[in-house]
Order: sequence, then C-alpha cells, then structure tokens
Amino acid sequence: METDSPASDGTPLPRALGEAGALGSLLRRIKGKLFTWNILKTIALGQMLSLCICGTAITSQYLTEKYKVNTPMLQSFINYCLLFLIYTTMLAFQSGSDNLLDILKRKWWKYILLGLADVEANYTIVRAYQYTTLTSVQLLDCDKHKWECRGSDVLIGDLLVLLGASLYAVSNVCEEYIVKKLSRQEFLGMVGLFGTIISGIQLLIVEYKDIASIHWDWKIALLFVAFALCMFCLYSFMPLVIKVTSATSVNLGILTADLYSLFFGLFLFGYKFSGLYILSFTVIMLGFILYCSTPTRTAEPAESNVPPVTSIGIDNLGLKLEESGLPETQSAVL
Repeated sequence: METDSPASDGTPLPRALGEAGALGSLLRRIKGKLFTWNILKTIALGQMLSLCICGTAITSQYLTEKYKVNTPMLQSFINYCLLFLIYTTMLAFQSGSDNLLDILKRKWWKYILLGLADVEANYTIVRAYQYTTLTSVQLLDCDKHKWECRGSDVLIGDLLVLLGASLYAVSNVCEEYIVKKLSRQEFLGMVGLFGTIISGIQLLIVEYKDIASIHWDWKIALLFVAFALCMFCLYSFMPLVIKVTSATSVNLGILTADLYSLFFGLFLFGYKFSGLYILSFTVIMLGFILYCSTPTRTAEPAESNVPPVTSIGIDNLGLKLEESGLPETQSAVL
C-alpha cells in the first residue's frame, strides 16, 4: 500500500521550503539590522538618561508637595556647581586651543547665551511642579489629577513646561553641534561655568526668601542631593549618546522618562494605572530602535565639494562607524 506523497495536499514542497527560507532570511536581516550591539548599547544609555530625568521629576515633586520647598534655581545651582568643579577645572588644565582662557577669548558670548538658555530651561521645568502635577509636567495631559489643581495654576504650569521644552530644544541642538564638532568637555565645562554664574545671580535675586524659609532636615537635604546627582549624571552621559546618534535620537529615547515617572507615581502619589502606559512604552521603544537603525540623510549645499551621503546618514554616523569598525577620523571622507 502506497503512502501519500508529502506534496499530495496541493502545495509543492520546493515552494513551501523556499517561502520558509525567505521568511527566515528576512527575520535574520531584521535582527541583524535592529538588534546590533551598538544599537542595544544606545538603547540602554537612552533608558539610563530616562531614569535620571525620572529621578529629577520625582524629587522635585516630593520637595514641592510634601515639604513645600519651591527652589528650582537652588536645585539647578548645585548641579552647575558640580559641572564647574569637574569639567570646567578640566578645561583650565587643557593646553592650546582647548584651554579655558582661549575658549573664553574666542566664544565667550556664545556660551553666555547657551548657559542662559540651559539655566532658564531647568528653572521653568522645575518651577512648573508647584503649579501642576507630575503627569501634567511630563505629558501635558488632562487626566483627573490635573483638575485637582486650580485651573489658572494648571495653565501657568503647562505654559512653563512648553517654554522649558523650547529652551531645552535650543540647548540640545547646540550641545549636539559642540559635542560632534568640538568636544564633550568643552560643552560641559562652559555650561558649568556660565550656568553657575547665571543661576547664582538669579538665585540671589528671586529665591533668597524661599531658601531662608526652608526648615532643613536630613530628608530635605537628601532630596536635594538626589536631584543634583540625577542632573549631573544626565548632563555627563547625554553627550556620549548624542555623539554617536543625534539630539533627535536622544529626545526620542528619553520619552520613556514620562512613563517611568508615571510608574513611580502609581506607588508614590497614588496615580491610576492604565494599560495604555505599556502600549505607549512599546511604541516609543519601537520608534527609537527604528530611528537608530536607519540613518538620516543630510543634504549638502549645492556649492559643496563633499560627495553626497548615500549610505551613512549624518545623524547616526557615529553609531554606524562603530558598527562597521571604521575609525572616526574617516567621517569627513564619508
């Protein structure tokens, strides 16, 4: 008695095997493109930045709600002092054109403007916590917690967030240019220098009464220290991620900070959980991975002698160089 042929169901065996092989090849290509070591490292660094931002949000909310401490400039001032002590001091001992004095002679007014934008971005974001809630600051969302505040206060808080976001955009784009064209130490050192000066002056003008009214104890001091450390880590590590990707990529990655803040808010501030949080996290991470894996082409000026970039985009150039093993010095040729 003859057994049925494997192809007796009407599907040719070679065709089925070919389709399975094509699908397997496609999956391997997708895996090789989306889940390389460098992309995974960038994702991990981005999530570390998100956790730092989440730490600043939680500590600011605690200081405002539980201890009635509203001193955003003091919080930022401590961070700028740390940057000054470490990175500005490093610049002071550099030689040649990278020396602190030489940089000041050539570009002092540019770094004053950058420092002003960065200081006011931090000030407006932290100040917003005394007018609205963590969810409003993080998402500008009209959830039920938002209506627990007075309507006018919520509006002021949201406007402060929008202003702070605009100033952060200016600071981040300048940071990307300086980190990629010059050096990470120069950006952090100059921001530390002028950030300390500007925030110190503003601190004496607008917050001296608020600081004098603080009833200090170890818990308040610990919250200040935690905020400053989170900010310092954020400033120190963000240029590393920007250098191999772009400011756009970093800001896509740190969108998850909003969701981390909401997750912590479930336990600390009694927020209600929603399944949309998980969906949002998944969508953000998928978009971030796709952006990092696909270089963005940058058009060259018409008069430029540089050949057009066709296979490696400027935004993710550092990441692509790491993956291909090319030295960074070849970026100009590419």
